[in-house]
Amino acid sequence: MSPRPVQISVIGAAEGEPETLDAAEAVGRLLAEAGAVVICGGRGGVMEAASRGAQSAGGIAIGVLPGSDPEDANEHVAHVVATGVGQARNLAVVGSGNAVIAVDGHWGTLSEIAFARKLGKPVVALRSWELAHRTERELGIAEADTPEEAVRLALEAAG
Repeated sequence: MSPRPVQISVIGAAEGEPETLDAAEAVGRLLAEAGAVVICGGRGGVMEAASRGAQSAGGIAIGVLPGSDPEDANEHVAHVVATGVGQARNLAVVGSGNAVIAVDGHWGTLSEIAFARKLGKPVVALRSWELAHRTERELGIAEADTPEEAVRLALEAAG
């Protein structure tokens, strides 16, 4: 039996500025090119952009939805998990990844970062939340300036 591919959770807001969405799409594409599976919230914005990037490179994106209707997933998600648990699905999104890349984001993204760290998952922030009261080593959150750096750091952290 062959080992499972690395799974990287890509988190961010359900909407975003064009440069944010371009970065998320590049992250998804680069992850797929590296053979990783993209895990995301399955809806719009950063989630859709990362899914589109993965799909464009022949990769797989898995969408973990807050609702119970699989049809709510964006068209670029290959596999859908319809949880019906609302925002509690954020825990499943980050728990399913070997590492997490946060692209920009709002309150839901902040909750996912907190869940990821509580689970001991490494987080890479790309234009995302800065938590300045602790050092990077204490927080387990690395900052990246480019999609390429974010993917490299996440894949390294994932092992």
